[in-house]
Amino acid sequence: MNKTELEKHKAMLEAKRAELSVGLWNRADIAIEKTPDALDEVQLAGERELAIRNLDRGSNLLRSVRGALARMADGTYGICLHCEEEIKPKRLDAVPWTKYCIRCQEAADRHEFETESAETLDELLANAA
Repeated sequence: MNKTELEKHKAMLEAKRAELSVGLWNRADIAIEKTPDALDEVQLAGERELAIRNLDRGSNLLRSVRGALARMADGTYGICLHCEEEIKPKRLDAVPWTKYCIRCQEAADRHEFETESAETLDELLANAA
């Protein structure tokens, strides 16, 4: 991967990190509200569950983006974490925070190997900052 492509992906990742960081601070949607009507409470609970899922998805994506930026810093960006082959530029253009080449991602989606989701406590704490 040449320096121009790397800078382009870095800019994309930093923009995504900024976008996600702002969105994760809005937690007003998960506040528990009491209403006298049971149907309203059920609806609010459903909306709260959706907001929690969205926050979870956003925080997981932010963790992936931060991981990609860390891989850039240590020089391993663009290399599949499973097979250690180079990830195709088209895939990185589409999903710049990806950890795996398309073949290994498909295998991970089928649960054919252990993914990197079992990060160590130190990595989780470093990414949370």
